[in-house]
Amino acid sequence: MWGRGGARLRPDPYGNYPVQIEIVPCLSDNYAYLIKEGEHCAVLDPSESAPVKAALEKLGWQPQFILNTHHHNDHVGGNLELKKITGAQIVGPGKDKARIPGIDIGVDERSGWSFAGRPVQVLEVPGHTRSAITFVMGDNAFTGDTLFAMGCGRLFEGDPPTMWISLLKLMALPDATRIYCGHEYTESNGRFALTIEPGNAELVKRVAEVKAMRAEKRPTIPSTIGLEKRTNPFLRPQSAEIRKTLGMEKASDTELFGEIRRRKDNF
Repeated sequence: MWGRGGARLRPDPYGNYPVQIEIVPCLSDNYAYLIKEGEHCAVLDPSESAPVKAALEKLGWQPQFILNTHHHNDHVGGNLELKKITGAQIVGPGKDKARIPGIDIGVDERSGWSFAGRPVQVLEVPGHTRSAITFVMGDNAFTGDTLFAMGCGRLFEGDPPTMWISLLKLMALPDATRIYCGHEYTESNGRFALTIEPGNAELVKRVAEVKAMRAEKRPTIPSTIGLEKRTNPFLRPQSAEIRKTLGMEKASDTELFGEIRRRKDNF
C-alpha cells in the first residue's frame, strides 16, 4: 500500500518498532504523519484537518492521539477539529501547554511517553521554538521544524548555542534513524548546501536525486541521521571545505553553525 505522499506502508525493517507511517501533505509544503501499530494510531503535527481526515477515512484508521512537536499553527492548526471528530487526546510539549490547542498530555525528556505499549523517547530540542520536542519511536524520529532534510529550522525563539545543542542530541541518534520532518524544503536546502560545500560528492548526488523526485512530485522524506551527517551543512562542522568557504577555519562549532544559519536566512 502507498500513502498519499508516495510512502509505502511497511513494517520497520529494523524490527524493533514495527509502526506504519503515512505521509499526509498539508497546506503548501507541510507534512503531517499518521502513525499506526496494530489498532493504535496517532496523528502528528496536523496543520489542517481536512487532508488528515480524508487520509484516515481512506485507510480506515481511528486515531487515539494527536502529537505536536511545537506550537506553530502550521503544526497544530488541525488539533481542535480532529479532536472533536475523533475524540483523540492531544500530546505535546509540557513546557508549552499554554500554546498547544486542546492539549491533554504534556511530555518532556523526563516523562517520555508510550504508544501501543512501547516507550517513546521525547527529546527537548529548543531553538526553533523555546519548547520544541522530537518524538523518537524506535528507528523513527519526528523532528518537526528542528531538523529538516539538508536543513534546520529558523531560530525564532532561540540562539545558535541553544539550537546547536539540540542538533547534537539528534546527531547522537543511530545513523539508521529515519527523519520525518515538518516540511518539504529539501530541494531549496540542497541548493543552499551546494553554495558552501560544492566539493561534497555525496551532496551533489543527493541534490540531483532530490530534484528528480520533486519533478515527479514525490516526497523526499524520510531521510536518515547518517545521510544528514554526510550532506546537511548544519551538521557538518568537521568539513574543512565549509570552514574554508566561510573563512572560519578556527571558529568553534557553535560559531560556524550560527554563520551557516545566518547565510541560510538570507539565501
